[in-house]
Amino acid sequence: MEDDFRDLIHLADPPGTSGHAVSLRVLKRVPRSGFLDCEFVVETETISGSFPVGITSDDLDDWEEALDRLADDLFVSWLNSGRSVELGIKPLRSGAIGVSIHDAPSSQVTVSLPLSPPAGWVEDHRARLESVRRVLTG
Repeated sequence: MEDDFRDLIHLADPPGTSGHAVSLRVLKRVPRSGFLDCEFVVETETISGSFPVGITSDDLDDWEEALDRLADDLFVSWLNSGRSVELGIKPLRSGAIGVSIHDAPSSQVTVSLPLSPPAGWVEDHRARLESVRRVLTG
């Protein structure tokens, strides 16, 4: 996998600020299954954690729709089927976003944090999505 797009999602504060970051790392494609083994990684100044998740092509289609909504400054909830960790992103003031990760099926842990991603982050994530789609179908 291309190093630049090992993360389907990478949302982080600018260097020198809080250090908050949320990523969805693609670990590997599971042969003959149509799944990608992934993990959500949450990092703040006080906590660090990861949550395993399997991603399908349908999930990637749903992420594309979520990016369309985020481009319009609308709230999104992704992977909200109850089978895996759920991601919520809520646009806040002046370009900031509120991000939540909820692990309903396993630990019941919810982590919520504010982030200030750089301008153009939605477009960056569209490119990440296309790269990951190539990995899944490759």
